Amino acid sequence: MANAAFPLVALLVAGCAALASATTFTVGDSQGWTTGVNYDSWASGKSFAVGDTLAFRYVSKAHTVTEVSKSGYDTCSGSGANALSDDDSGSTTVTITTPGTHYFICNVPGHCASGMKFAISVSATRSGASASAASPQVPATTASVVVAAAAGAAIKLALF
Repeated sequence: MANAAFPLVALLVAGCAALASATTFTVGDSQGWTTGVNYDSWASGKSFAVGDTLAFRYVSKAHTVTEVSKSGYDTCSGSGANALSDDDSGSTTVTITTPGTHYFICNVPGHCASGMKFAISVSATRSGASASAASPQVPATTASVVVAAAAGAAIKLALF
């Protein structure tokens, strides 16, 4: 009976390993989220996947982190239906929950038009390619899973 639980345990371990591989990217690296940075260049060469987090660091109220639709990105407009989320706290984190293209701009007048914007392509799973060494990486939050084995014993798996 205990052997019947092995495939379930293996599947759960693989799933937890995928969660642990989530990456936190500091947008703009040491320069942060500000004017005068080439964010297209920053994003190029990085591999983004569902579960990854973008950490924006900037002067509170001096900028915004606005996730927008494609039309909002193209027109540098984060108002109305174009804005999916908007924050100006100075420390914004965005966890990517869906695959596809995600668009971010600063909604302060003139900032987006002067280059404070970028688009990223997000895959459903990590392809095995690691993120740029220049970008700090932080493992996903600690996860633990309890699996009831066929014999009634509990096996606890923890990822740190």
